[in-house]
Amino acid sequence: MTLRKRFTLFTIFWFIFILILFNIFVYFFVIRISTGSEEQLIANKVNLIIEHIRSEPERPLKDPALLVDFYNVNEVIRIIDRGGNIVNQIGTDEDLLERETTFSATHQSGLTSIRGMRVMYMKVPLLREYEIIGTVEVLRKLTSLDRYLQVLVGALTVTSLGAVLFAIFGTYWFTLRLTAPIQTMVQTMREIERSGKLRPIELKDKEESAELQQLIRAFNQMIERLDRRMDGQRQFVADASHELKTPLTVISSYAGMLKRWGREDSAIRDEAIEAIAKESERMQNLIKSMLTLTEAEQEVWAREDEFDLVQLIDEIASMLHKTFNRIIRVHAYDESGIPMKGDRDKISQLMVILIDNAIKYSKDAIDITVSQSRNMIRVLVSDKGIGIPEEEIPNLFDRFYRVDGARQRETGGFGLGLSIAKRIVDLHEGTIDVFSKVGVGTTIALQFPKK
Repeated sequence: MTLRKRFTLFTIFWFIFILILFNIFVYFFVIRISTGSEEQLIANKVNLIIEHIRSEPERPLKDPALLVDFYNVNEVIRIIDRGGNIVNQIGTDEDLLERETTFSATHQSGLTSIRGMRVMYMKVPLLREYEIIGTVEVLRKLTSLDRYLQVLVGALTVTSLGAVLFAIFGTYWFTLRLTAPIQTMVQTMREIERSGKLRPIELKDKEESAELQQLIRAFNQMIERLDRRMDGQRQFVADASHELKTPLTVISSYAGMLKRWGREDSAIRDEAIEAIAKESERMQNLIKSMLTLTEAEQEVWAREDEFDLVQLIDEIASMLHKTFNRIIRVHAYDESGIPMKGDRDKISQLMVILIDNAIKYSKDAIDITVSQSRNMIRVLVSDKGIGIPEEEIPNLFDRFYRVDGARQRETGGFGLGLSIAKRIVDLHEGTIDVFSKVGVGTTIALQFPKK
């Protein structure tokens, strides 16, 4: 069952349920009010009759004119003595006259039914000189009231049916507009699946609600992100192919030389073997970097450890100092250490990438400054090397991007290190910024939130 049908049926069901409860409440409320009003009218009439009899104590109860002034249509008024005999009676309704006559020494009132018609009755003791001499009884058919109730039931039925029909068409129209963007999204997805081309949904601010606008914007943002990801993958494949093309060409060329002259000329054979080994190693390093970058794209790449960041950087600086014989100074403003929660191995890889870049592109000492505030941990990696042109800084974290191809050939890089570094920082919810000036040096600024 579609969402539109479910929403329509659910809305109609609860609307009808509430409408039925409302109609029942109105019906019984009107019955209660109208019946109470009729009962009050009969009570007032009985009191007037009794007061009239008391005001003329000499007048006999059998006087036919005694009750004439109080009579209405669809009524029977009786005076009954203690023996249950009718002393005086007025009324012509045969159904009411057939009702059994009984004496009552107490006040009685209520509703009864005669031949399917509601009848209200009231009996009140008649006193004379503090002695009960009989009962005044009034019977009234609620014919007019029942006719009004029938009209009310008819009106409620007609209005309820009209309201239900209006609710059905209104809900269907509303759900049609509500689900139209969803249908558009489904059609767009099917079109994307069929054609393989990503395209967003056009946003109409005046026609859609705020929630639907948010849904469409979120869908379009997802499409844009997928489009960027696909472009990035295509660019990655193109760049990787370009990077692999050079060593494969070299290997192929030297292999051809070995086939033609390598058996007789030992110098050519040694040169070819050395070149093939060098380019093979270069390819291995490139593939290793590519695999590392691919792994970095995984959302659950980082695990969470707790370690001392200053101690970790000291260990890396000491290792790289011994390896490259370069001065690497670590400055920590907190001698007790700076605790950090994150993936220790990946943070170590991040620092190796940044320090290694500083070693490649500078010859002076490298300074690493580690500090912390209440909510942040900051790391600065500074060198006094050749620097980076300002217009090149925004592209530094792109895959296979290098500021200077000739400089890359000297250092042996592939342009993947900073891409991996950026991903490591992102997975730790941090930021990385580059400040550089040509001929002066470069500073890489890292910031991580405290957890």
